[in-house]
Amino acid sequence: MTAPGVDDAIREKPPVTERRLHPVTPLRRAWAPIAVIIGWAVHDPNQAQQQLTRLTTTTLLIALAVFVPAAALYGFLTWWFTHFAVTDTELRIRTGLLFRRAAHIRLERIQAVDVTQPLLARVAGVAKLKLDVVGADKKDELAFLGEGEARALRAELLARAAGFAPETAHEVGEAPSRELLRVPPGVLAVSLVLTGATWGTLVAALVVPTVLWLATHSVWTVLATALPLLGAAGASSVGRFVTEYDWTVGESPDGLRIDHGLLDRTHETVPPGRVQTVRIVEPLLWRRRGWVRVELDVAGSSNSVLVPVAPREVAETVVARVLPGVTVPPLSALSRPPRRAARCVPLWWRGYGLAVTDAVFVARQGLLRRSLSLVPHAKVQSVRLAQGPWARVWRVADVHVDTGANKTVTARLRDAQEAAELLRGQAERSRTGRSEARPDRWMAP
Repeated sequence: MTAPGVDDAIREKPPVTERRLHPVTPLRRAWAPIAVIIGWAVHDPNQAQQQLTRLTTTTLLIALAVFVPAAALYGFLTWWFTHFAVTDTELRIRTGLLFRRAAHIRLERIQAVDVTQPLLARVAGVAKLKLDVVGADKKDELAFLGEGEARALRAELLARAAGFAPETAHEVGEAPSRELLRVPPGVLAVSLVLTGATWGTLVAALVVPTVLWLATHSVWTVLATALPLLGAAGASSVGRFVTEYDWTVGESPDGLRIDHGLLDRTHETVPPGRVQTVRIVEPLLWRRRGWVRVELDVAGSSNSVLVPVAPREVAETVVARVLPGVTVPPLSALSRPPRRAARCVPLWWRGYGLAVTDAVFVARQGLLRRSLSLVPHAKVQSVRLAQGPWARVWRVADVHVDTGANKTVTARLRDAQEAAELLRGQAERSRTGRSEARPDRWMAP
């Protein structure tokens, strides 16, 4: 028997309203059948050419007259059968024309909501909404929504995930943002020129095809080798410039916001409390300018770059926003492995270092390309000690710290006794850190 008023409350609960995507979406979906044919032609070009030469002009026109409306109908039907709705507890997405798929995404499991705008979408005034969900292998997405609708839905989902009441979540709106960092295009271009990977792939793209030509005199062999190498060189330089153009980091109550992109514009959010590791990377040719790159490991998210290039002091200020209360230790505060570690790793042992503070486990590696990894104690999932036979001879060991992002940070070549003490101490610091950690909630006070 229900309490008085319960039935009335159930009856008064508003029905779930399903919505459709933007009307421009069928144009995007209509390309799927065309992409299948193009893929077949690329996979077997000889067969495709033979089939094409057999067609008369009349047959070709009839085929186009049938195929184009069929593709348009496919795009329309896939759009018509795609719905989404926001309930009190979840986001529901129903898709599929022949094979139906229903996704029920719990709002409290949402850890990031990104808005992306490919070039043509920017022209059409639409945007794609991507959702990072705890435990999901890939992002669910809503493509496409009107630009204003996408931003409003993003703000509502974040407000619901933060615990706002459903009737007030849509009124919260997008939280204000304060700019922390903007990367000038000139600085980004110079940093890419001074990156070793750019020059390495470019030299390989010039040298390897030349050697193959002298050895084989085969044009096809040279092209099959040169094109992928040139593509890799372009991706490591021009591609990164286009992707990281106008990189802006802002601070808001729902986390750090990242906006970037020259052609395709992306609006990402670094989820609060979900950052497992922060890496400060310092390439060799950047050191005279004092530049660094900041990378992230975020549990369940593909967001991996926080700052593509910035002066070290500015980057450390941004790191302090990601890891509140954490100060990046100077290089002088890192302890090196004992000198006998050179028997295990000659010369490169000097690039390893370790520091443990009240808040983070810090490990450094690399001589030419330095990398400083910071792991909050609360994010450590397990600690392991590894010691091979040669390391046992010289009484050194490695300490591995595993995080929730399925990544590992290693303190290499530590004194064996120090490593054993570090193992016990880190396990205790991790338990204490997890008990004192703030909740992983959006807009948590």
